[in-house]
Amino acid sequence: MKLNQAIAVIQTIKEDSRKRRTEIYHLLQKPELFDGLSRTYEPSEEEGFVYPAESKVLQFKAEDLLKQYEQAAKDLFDFAATQDFANTQAKADVVINGTAILKDVPVTYLLFLEKQIEDIRALVAKLPILDTSEEWHLDQQQDCWASSPKRTTKTKQILKPVVLYEATDKHPAQVKESSEQVPEGIWKSVKFSGALSRSRVNQLKERLDTLERAVIFAREQANAIEVEKKSVSDAIFSYLFAP
Repeated sequence: MKLNQAIAVIQTIKEDSRKRRTEIYHLLQKPELFDGLSRTYEPSEEEGFVYPAESKVLQFKAEDLLKQYEQAAKDLFDFAATQDFANTQAKADVVINGTAILKDVPVTYLLFLEKQIEDIRALVAKLPILDTSEEWHLDQQQDCWASSPKRTTKTKQILKPVVLYEATDKHPAQVKESSEQVPEGIWKSVKFSGALSRSRVNQLKERLDTLERAVIFAREQANAIEVEKKSVSDAIFSYLFAP
């Protein structure tokens, strides 16, 4: 038997064993099923009335249920032992582009790595990405991305007199104040960002995909080893349920 074959059937065995053992648990919660009765009546006088006998059939014996429990658990105990003992021997290299970045990795750790890769993938999916509407360059002094400078004019409002009617010898000049926006200076704006470029995020995603494929391949290799089927249940239950 190969390890991957044992892994393929262990879930079915677990579920079948769980159902059968649950049935036994439920029976044990009904103590009346373990009680029987035989009741007969003998009159004191020979001619006395004879009452009908009473009986209750004994339906289950606790020792029989122990045997049933053992049968329900045997395959589970043996296949779990086969899998776990083999897992200590099942190892493979994690190879990327022909180079083994990890050597002789146990299959249990490969399974752990697969889960961690999924967690990292969720992290990468949340990374902030630089706004593509801006032009960015690395600012060595700030040690982050900086946008190209943008200049905008700062204006201010001034009031200036506007002559509506010139003065005459009969009337004074009519003047009113009018507001006007005039340049006051120049704003120079530079944005800074700690986000990542889209190419960097895509690179991280590609590396995650490559590592995940390598780990899965290594796990399949490790699980392809031949395993010795273990039989531990006899030793366990012959001790536990011995008379």
